[in-house]
Amino acid sequence: PTAVQPSYDSELLNLLTTSVVGRRRELESVVAALAAGRHLLLEGPPGTGKSTVLRSVASCTGSGFEFVEGNAELTPARLVGTFDPSVVLAEGYVAEAFVDGPLLCALREGALLYIEEINRIPEETLNLLITVMSEAELHVPRLGRVQAHPGFRLVAAMNPFDSVGTARIASAVYDRCCRLAMGYQDAADEEQIVRAAAPEASDAIDPNTMQAAVAMVRDTRTHSEIRTGSSVRGAIDFVMVLRELAALRGTSTQDPSVSLDAALLALSGRIRINESGSRTAEELVTELWERHFGPQATEPSATQKKA
Repeated sequence: PTAVQPSYDSELLNLLTTSVVGRRRELESVVAALAAGRHLLLEGPPGTGKSTVLRSVASCTGSGFEFVEGNAELTPARLVGTFDPSVVLAEGYVAEAFVDGPLLCALREGALLYIEEINRIPEETLNLLITVMSEAELHVPRLGRVQAHPGFRLVAAMNPFDSVGTARIASAVYDRCCRLAMGYQDAADEEQIVRAAAPEASDAIDPNTMQAAVAMVRDTRTHSEIRTGSSVRGAIDFVMVLRELAALRGTSTQDPSVSLDAALLALSGRIRINESGSRTAEELVTELWERHFGPQATEPSATQKKA
């Protein structure tokens, strides 16, 4: 089918703001960059909604969306595509024998090519992408030249450089695309995300517990002994597990033993502890749980007692 040039305008922006929680400024930046025909680099910690924003853009514009997970095994051949050996044996190196990879699919169809964690891919694959961004075309041996459709955009995401397994990105990448830093959303937005992602659990949990869950997860990001905290996914898992544990034990979601076990399940694997730290993930999660769910967190203040 013939690729259709997507429309990036204010109408699209208004549509996006109804499907993405918060992120008005980031959405404006993404739409403006894509409307200008620019490639884009989204930089931020995991769980900040980078892929959610791009999927929403692709859905609302009706454009194609090719998702590629960046890792050390992403070779140029996996990205570009290869000739089917059986067809080559029968018919030779004809165009019909070539099986397009995600990059060629996006080039031909004018789609968004989204590469997650671009700072984990091999250098030779990165150099291939730099060429595509520079020339708006790709030459494939035995296949020939593939010109990029005008709607083609490369959008890459990367975690901060100090994350495990990441590498610094060459300045040539930054020179060929716009960069948007994406941080965590505020507490109200994260609470709304949790409610939308776990509606049944949200209905079974009182508002104070929901607020405490989000606050506990947000505190993992600023704790002095934690190098990398949890994204909002930790809060989503917490409330979902909390509901199920309470039901299994035939007790309330307010039960301290239930909320502590739910916190340990949801958060202990998500946080990364400083190398110099002496405490375990379980000990740190328990400390944060006590801060937000322990007796001192639920005791009325002196002012409330007088009242």
